[in-house]
Amino acid sequence: MSVEARERPNATQEPPDRPSRVARLRYRLNVARHDPTLAIGIVLTAVLAYLVVVPIITLVIDGLQVQYGDQQRAQKDPGEWTTYYLWRVFRSPISELLFWEPLVNTLVVVVGTTVIALLLGGSMAWLLARTDMFGRKWFATALVVPYILPSWTFALAWLTIFKNRRVGGQLGLMEALGATPPDWLAYGRVPIIITLGMHYFPFVLLLVGNALRRLDSQLEDSARILGAPRRTINRKIVLPLVRPALTSAILLVTAKVIGTFGTPYILGLPVDYNVLATSLYQSINSRQTGVGAVLAATIVVIGVSILLIDARLVREYRRFVTIGGKGAMGRVNRLGRWRLPAFLAAAGVFTLCVVVPLGTLFLSTIMVVPGRFELSNFTLDFWIGDDLDSVGFPQGILVSEELYTAAWNSVRIVGLASIICAVLGLLVGYVVVRLAGTRLSSFLRQAAFLPYLVPGIAFAAAYLSLFAVPRGPIPALYGTFTILVLAMVVNQLPFSSRAGISAMMQLGREPEEAAQVCGAGWWRRTTRVVMPIQKGSLAVGVVMPFISGIKELSVVIMLATSGTQLLTTLSVDLVEYGYTQLANAVVLVIAFVSFTMTYIAQRLTGTSLAAGLQG
Repeated sequence: MSVEARERPNATQEPPDRPSRVARLRYRLNVARHDPTLAIGIVLTAVLAYLVVVPIITLVIDGLQVQYGDQQRAQKDPGEWTTYYLWRVFRSPISELLFWEPLVNTLVVVVGTTVIALLLGGSMAWLLARTDMFGRKWFATALVVPYILPSWTFALAWLTIFKNRRVGGQLGLMEALGATPPDWLAYGRVPIIITLGMHYFPFVLLLVGNALRRLDSQLEDSARILGAPRRTINRKIVLPLVRPALTSAILLVTAKVIGTFGTPYILGLPVDYNVLATSLYQSINSRQTGVGAVLAATIVVIGVSILLIDARLVREYRRFVTIGGKGAMGRVNRLGRWRLPAFLAAAGVFTLCVVVPLGTLFLSTIMVVPGRFELSNFTLDFWIGDDLDSVGFPQGILVSEELYTAAWNSVRIVGLASIICAVLGLLVGYVVVRLAGTRLSSFLRQAAFLPYLVPGIAFAAAYLSLFAVPRGPIPALYGTFTILVLAMVVNQLPFSSRAGISAMMQLGREPEEAAQVCGAGWWRRTTRVVMPIQKGSLAVGVVMPFISGIKELSVVIMLATSGTQLLTTLSVDLVEYGYTQLANAVVLVIAFVSFTMTYIAQRLTGTSLAAGLQG
């Protein structure tokens, strides 16, 4: 028999039995019932695609389609494609006011804020990480406090001290004492830069401080033995090795400042000093939806570009690593007679950035007329009074129904969002780790991190664009608690998802497999094995988003209404009404809640915000 004949199958021979399509489907369903990881991943993909990706796409589309009310100016019917809004923002006679001037102002604020943050954060980081300064352990935590405070705390404190007659309401402390601050000191560029620098310098402190602490001192010792002066050692060894952390700090501060709304709004509004965030807010507020969409998309592009540059630089900087002994890395410089001046410098920064702002706000809430230090001028009416002159807010903060309504709204919205965020983050981590190497895993990892690349004010505009009107089976959500919860969840998802991924990477498959061998289903394995082991990560995933969410303003300022008032929006509303003492009191309440939750988080996890900074 020929080879071809032997290889040719017999036409009458029965083919081997193959499972029918029904049998294969039944088998896959049976596998999915015992291990639904893939099914969960598909559901999470659909949810994140709609909550993260679709809003940004909708925002871009709104900037390219004629909106209702603009058909005469655009000379097209609503819904038609147009470049009118692009022209209006970038090329029209009012583009200077809409975009170019706010862009220049934003860049100026970014540069100024970054310089102050580098000076304060860099100097404090060196003292804490590389010297034997008094109180290093205490200052390592105390100097992070400014970032725990709402960003506009410093703006309100500044306004309380330096406000002049340009703005109505109570006089500032300096004007009440007989000194009238000029406009450039009271409002606009200078105070915005200073106050934002005071708020964001902890970024530099933490990133650069930890980099300095990990720096191998043997390299410096070797250079010193070879006769290199201190200036050369810093320039040729210390700076190149710290540069990755320094670059990341600069870019992260830049991205944060671009999306910050409260401080530029409070200090810039009196002199019409607009940045991109406030220009976007004013466009949306005046119902210029198309213009707002273009501005928001521009802010998104800038934010994404900055953080992509940071990711690229981090990858390049990974080539510059050092390996040294642990003992060498823990060495500090002896300050000698400069030890006390260093302590006083750190104490000065803490006083300037924490004690003075909080003290100023509290002092203003117990004085009828700022700057008049007479016993008859002190009062608790702004806290517990019931017959104030403020129209629409006649009671003190602690006895006002508005405060407790806003506080209850904040607690239940942020609390529910934090719980959802923690569970969602753990599920994302579970799927990403269990399906590692698949496209589904890669998409979930990137989609969950995407909101971090989008400034908060721009993401709020995207949600407003998506949920302002009914879309298919999804009703209009504007003015409801649901849209605020969703915005909060997505805003905090990058942190909870990264925590979930990190936690699941440390948990092997063995505990689950052992439970599966014993006959436990997926739900039982998850609730009895995975969640108890990861309860620490779940606790952090709830508490940390709550701390951040309770003081969040940029994400909710365009989504909250009178029926969904939050503590943060209540404070800004009181500023607009000119009720300085009441606004300051609300901010102190927010700061108290934030401090309390931060303390609880540290006690639950046994960690510190500045863990490791003091060595």
